[in-house]
Amino acid sequence: MAVTFTDMPIELLRAYRPALEAPADLDAFWADTLAEARAAARPAVLTPVHAPVRALSVFDLAFTGFAGDEIRGWVVRPPGDEVLPAVIEYIGYGGGRGLPGERLNWATAGYVHVVMDTRGQGSTWSVGDTPDPHGSAAAHPGVMTRGIRDPREYYYRRLIADAVRLVDVVRALPGVDPARIAVTGGSQGGGLSIAAAALAGDAVAALLPDVPFLCDFPNAITRTPSAPFTEITRYLAVHRDEAERVLRTLSYVDGAILARRVTAPALFSVALMDDVVLPSGVFAAFHALASEDAAIEVYPYNGHEGGGHRHWMTQVAWLDARFGR
Repeated sequence: MAVTFTDMPIELLRAYRPALEAPADLDAFWADTLAEARAAARPAVLTPVHAPVRALSVFDLAFTGFAGDEIRGWVVRPPGDEVLPAVIEYIGYGGGRGLPGERLNWATAGYVHVVMDTRGQGSTWSVGDTPDPHGSAAAHPGVMTRGIRDPREYYYRRLIADAVRLVDVVRALPGVDPARIAVTGGSQGGGLSIAAAALAGDAVAALLPDVPFLCDFPNAITRTPSAPFTEITRYLAVHRDEAERVLRTLSYVDGAILARRVTAPALFSVALMDDVVLPSGVFAAFHALASEDAAIEVYPYNGHEGGGHRHWMTQVAWLDARFGR
């Protein structure tokens, strides 16, 4: 946990609205990307898992994401065949879907809980099973700069396409109400949830990003003291003449730009002592929302752990109210 403030005072954060320029072809870029992914899609496969979790039903999920690549996940649900709302969870930086039954919280609250594995990650703090078969030009260690010279080659184009494709898949799962699908996640997972809500349109009925990463890149890469934003900083320290090119690529995946396309109800969280995701980036994305129903929970004394289990309790009550639970 950070022990000093790294960002601006709360009164300035509440007014912070950076003038981020969206690329002129942003909508066409993502429409083409998702059309290609959907054209390459194959049927999803659910396989029951005999895990030591006996009070809930656990399934291995295999579906196709970017370019038809196979992506893994877990589906965890309360027993029975009742049609239920679903919560899709995306994972933080370096993590994967984990072991069977490792993430149960939303299913214990009565939701179908779908956890997406993260291509090419899953070996830092939780395990993953999904490779990223696409190569990259010269890059700094980590995934932040893989393909960063070209938005079509950038790693996060692939990962965001996976996230949106999962929304397509979950809508068609047996026992899921397609009109009540929420997306959530912490850090990187929060950034992916913003992108999924922006690009999946009305298919996402609620957005709950927790200390979301991948927002307000121009500010974040110059002011954030901790990794992983610093991967980009270090890349540019070596590739001194590529800043304009890199910032253009990042503008296609910036949550503070994509959030302008989000109309679903949204509940954000932000931690004011966070030195991994600066609070200013979270507020930049929050203020960009087109949602009429939007709130942000502020944790003044927390770092990147955010609100923890207390915030999850707030999320459940908020989502229950909107999904009629």
